[in-house]
Amino acid sequence: MDKVFYLMQNLEESRAQSETPAYAWVLFISFVLLMLIIDLGIIQRKAHVVRFKEALFWTIVWISMAIGLGFIILSWKGTDLAIEYITAYLIEESLSVDNIFVFVTIFSYFRVPDEYRHRVLFFGILGAIILRGIFISVGIVLISEFDWILYVFGAILFITGVKLTIKSESVDVKKNPILKIARKFLHITPDYHQQKFFITQAGKIVATPLFLVLIMIETTDIIFAIDSIPAVFGVTRDPFIAFTSNIMAILGLRAMYFLLENLVDKFSYLRIGIAVILMFVGIKMLVGHYLKIPPIITLSFMAAVLIASMLASVRKTRIS
Repeated sequence: MDKVFYLMQNLEESRAQSETPAYAWVLFISFVLLMLIIDLGIIQRKAHVVRFKEALFWTIVWISMAIGLGFIILSWKGTDLAIEYITAYLIEESLSVDNIFVFVTIFSYFRVPDEYRHRVLFFGILGAIILRGIFISVGIVLISEFDWILYVFGAILFITGVKLTIKSESVDVKKNPILKIARKFLHITPDYHQQKFFITQAGKIVATPLFLVLIMIETTDIIFAIDSIPAVFGVTRDPFIAFTSNIMAILGLRAMYFLLENLVDKFSYLRIGIAVILMFVGIKMLVGHYLKIPPIITLSFMAAVLIASMLASVRKTRIS
């Protein structure tokens, strides 16, 4: 009986240690809001075309911040959770590159001027942060209440990975049902009006094509969240790790878009690498009750797949 009591006491202590205090959430969310205010209010106050050097600088800044947070988690929560954070961050970053394929298609279809694209991505990512927070919260509740939901998440990831290996996803913007609904119920101007999403015409508020682009960007994030959120839960069950890894990857998505928008076609094997990672994480979730795969193995496998797919893409580009 004493042994049982001792084990229960240790379990409660370990659970209490794993819980993230409220001040950590407040600090992280405050950091995110501060960076968004600086970005829109100071750095991007005037519409301009984001050049390669600027995109490279901000990509390095965001990756450095993400790594810095990893070191904070390492000293605070320990090695295992730090590895889970880095692994989840890598998953989100790799899936973000897949997002860029779709963003390029959307911007090309709507012929969005280069100087307005950052503003659309800013508000798109702001919406993505809110949606990811909601999805992660719902996911945590579902997992805590229904253990079998992990098998559903694992199956979704595995099937998605298989589909990516069979055929590459194409985006037909014209046939998108959300776009058809928006055009049916909204009054939309034929031309862009600087960076504005809405303008006033004849005393009525009407939308500009830029608002349609924003709707498409938000819809895209919801679709990709169906893959990314289960993938993160395949790596970690810690809500703070899941949320911070997601958000840090999303915050760097704008800079990465401008860095890679003209290079995405050169990463021909990256999507295969993403598919392999999704299938691996899916299998990991499906066999999780019978086989525990250490976090370091998951991270090493993912890193190896991403590096191999990028090197293969570079080699193919040089040959062709």
